[in-house]
Amino acid sequence: MTLKEHYKKNIVLAYPVILSQLGHITVSVADSVMVGQLGPIPLASVSLALSVVTLFMLFGIGASYGMTPLVAAADGANDKKSAASILKNGLVYSTILGILLLVFSLLAEQVFPFLGQEKEVVSGALPFYRVVGISLLPLMLFQGFRQFAEGLSMTRQAMVISIAGNVLNVFLNYVFIFGHFGCPALGMVGAGYATLISRVVQAIAMGVFVVRYHRFRRYVSVLDSIEIEWKVIKRILRIGGPTGLQFVFEIGAFSASAIMVGWLGALPLAAHQIAMNLSAITYMTATGIASAASIRVANQLGRKDEHNLMLAGKTCFIMTVALMAFYSLLLVLGRHWLPQLYVDNQEVIEIASVLLVIVALYQISDGVQTVGLGVLRGLADVKVPTYVTLVTYWVIAIPVGYVCAFVFEWGSAGVWVGLLVGLTLAAVAHLYRFRQLVKSRF
Repeated sequence: MTLKEHYKKNIVLAYPVILSQLGHITVSVADSVMVGQLGPIPLASVSLALSVVTLFMLFGIGASYGMTPLVAAADGANDKKSAASILKNGLVYSTILGILLLVFSLLAEQVFPFLGQEKEVVSGALPFYRVVGISLLPLMLFQGFRQFAEGLSMTRQAMVISIAGNVLNVFLNYVFIFGHFGCPALGMVGAGYATLISRVVQAIAMGVFVVRYHRFRRYVSVLDSIEIEWKVIKRILRIGGPTGLQFVFEIGAFSASAIMVGWLGALPLAAHQIAMNLSAITYMTATGIASAASIRVANQLGRKDEHNLMLAGKTCFIMTVALMAFYSLLLVLGRHWLPQLYVDNQEVIEIASVLLVIVALYQISDGVQTVGLGVLRGLADVKVPTYVTLVTYWVIAIPVGYVCAFVFEWGSAGVWVGLLVGLTLAAVAHLYRFRQLVKSRF
């Protein structure tokens, strides 16, 4: 394949995944923007709730990624039975995982009073958090069907369903939060109900697509003859489990940063949520390219094609650098007016504008480390990257952020400086690991 063909293949695979990933995070963005119209305290409550529930959500999404490279490798080897087995066992795996995430997320609400947040913020966060926690089960069912389809390079359908679900979520936010069409105004908890309903609809739609689409008939038709096997579930878990932990270590660092910022007060926490939301949008774009990179690399690995495997990885990195540099420019130019989309409190806007400059500075590092995890996942290399993620965020980023914020007294900006350091170190480590693995395996 030529470089042009690699870029074209990357784009065809990546853009639907990007839009689908943005669908997940835009639910949180829509909740934050629309709840922000109620004032800075409700926005801070949503920030606290999302900081915790997003850990469970992203662990589940990351854990479901274990299906994709296995399906892609089976497709590269033209092994229909293995792909069908991953579908059936992957759905069992996703269901069990969804139930566990639901239970543990509801148990985790017991820690809210001990996070050092303002009492009014905590009391507002809990009702919203409980409803969004329930939505984790349909989310994981959606992911099970989605990762199978994407492993076979069918990425556009999940994109369409995610966008439709997102539109539904925004509409239901309008109805439930503010009280329209005869519905009482439910405030923040209304945003939670909107998220739950939209995720149930998406799970049903994705399941119907996979079961009925003619190109999947050769896999669906043999499902009755496929047994539920622990060894297959274990293969998915062996890749998905560490990937989920990678997500938790990274996003957990951001959640811990939200808790530290909350010690500074409700207004800095509201500003932090704005920066988090905008950063999450660009991050989920990078995870879309990372998913495409994982599929491309796993497919070439199945074909034992070293040359195209390396080119597939390199071109995904180059695409990411270009895109994240563009985001950096947008964040710097829009640092004063973007926060106004969320809230009209001038102090919150001023704090957020400073934070967005730091967010802009780490965009390329964030993109490269995210895609680095994707290409390594395509090579079924997940343990070492997990350790790297743990060290760079929890041993380095969080302590550095604490020192900058509370010892040097840089406030919330200091917390984000710590994140900048951690992301940059992770990016360098994952790039080095990819180069060394390809050299050693071929």
